[in-house]
Amino acid sequence: MKGPISQFIDHHYRHFNAAALKDAAQAYKAHLDKGGKMMVTLAGAMSSGELGLSLAEMIRRDKVHAITCTGANLEEDLYNLVAHDHYVRIPNYRDLTPEDEQKLLDRHLNRVTDTCIPEEEAIRKIERHVVKHWQANTKNKGANFPHEYLYKIIQEEVLAKEYQIDPKDSWLVAAAKKNLPMFVPGWEDSTTGNIFAGRVIEGKVDRSVVKTGIDYMIDLAKWYQTDCPKQGIGFFQIGGGIAGDFPICVVPMLEQDLLKKVPKWAYFCQISDSTTSYGSYSGAVPNEKITWGKLGIETPKFIVESDASIVAPLMFAYILEQ
Repeated sequence: MKGPISQFIDHHYRHFNAAALKDAAQAYKAHLDKGGKMMVTLAGAMSSGELGLSLAEMIRRDKVHAITCTGANLEEDLYNLVAHDHYVRIPNYRDLTPEDEQKLLDRHLNRVTDTCIPEEEAIRKIERHVVKHWQANTKNKGANFPHEYLYKIIQEEVLAKEYQIDPKDSWLVAAAKKNLPMFVPGWEDSTTGNIFAGRVIEGKVDRSVVKTGIDYMIDLAKWYQTDCPKQGIGFFQIGGGIAGDFPICVVPMLEQDLLKKVPKWAYFCQISDSTTSYGSYSGAVPNEKITWGKLGIETPKFIVESDASIVAPLMFAYILEQ
């Protein structure tokens, strides 16, 4: 029996982006039903937009088998987990003057569209714990991926008593509990990445304790070859940028640079508001990816040109209700 959201979508979503949403969700489910796996990529500020409310359940119910995200999305889900009560929502953010913005800075509130991340309660709280792990690895000559440090903080439950939302609404908690394969290209472009650079400059931690994007690509190549079922791995892209461009390239890298025979991505969907005519990679229609060896002619391909904060939860609900 289908749930209420699925019934609503089936009845009303018949044309244009609405139909693309339904078709893509149905194809996502069909791919999993055949035994395929799915990677989800997160760009933008999806974690500050609290996508964990729907994505966490997708992870728990094995509808997602790997995640590629920006460093911001990685850390901001944890920020929200431990500092939610200190966030400040700014519904009239379009009306803010430069002076209003300066007042937010003076209060140590870093704005992301309509929500402000509290520096001391979120950023500095996580910094204190992650620096301890960096320093431990500096001492023992160890190294970990950026996401592994946050997995450790969650798995060790050192902040569990300070959670300010239900942890079931955190996608990072769900991922950490499953030790979900994670890839975070361009992690340096994040608050935690900036903090790491600062601690390296100060000589408090060694540069080698955090693995790089090249290490992530090598790890991704191993995962793609080892964990790819006969039915293949699908690619569900929320937004664009490096979170999408980096992982999808593993297929042509394996085929063209290593001369290995690997299957193309078995499904592709992108939720995007980017425009193709601007020459953006993020806005490229799926067929363009055929020319790069990322997708095949027969790969199910979808693009929903809409707001990911609206579309993704609807699609996840549709998939979960089937």
